[in-house]
Amino acid sequence: MANAARYYGTGRRKKSVARVYVTPGTGVITINKKNIDEYFGLETLKVIVRQPFAATGTEGKFDVLVNVHGGGFTGQAGAIRHGISRALLQADSEYRPALKKEGYLTRDPRMKERKKYGLKKARKAPQFSKR
Repeated sequence: MANAARYYGTGRRKKSVARVYVTPGTGVITINKKNIDEYFGLETLKVIVRQPFAATGTEGKFDVLVNVHGGGFTGQAGAIRHGISRALLQADSEYRPALKKEGYLTRDPRMKERKKYGLKKARKAPQFSKR
């Protein structure tokens, strides 16, 4: 692939990591060598992935190639959105105010809390009985 304009962005959310490549094109989104409609079953996840394009008014102007792993579908969709936003910044820095206002450039810091010893889960304690 000898594309002169190829922009890269890494997106992360929870345990998901998305490597996103954005190239000028017709709006085709490919995730792990599958079309977005094949990869994500829920319509809400597809909307999440396309949000950066809606915020910058660039729907149908870029092709997206994504490699994503880890986490669940919702975390992966959030990671892809983060990666697309970062890649669009490389394409044109004038998109920054629109993306920043929507919060797409902020890495969501919420992670799964670790399990503590003496407990069944992160916070769930074993049943207590006085007698």
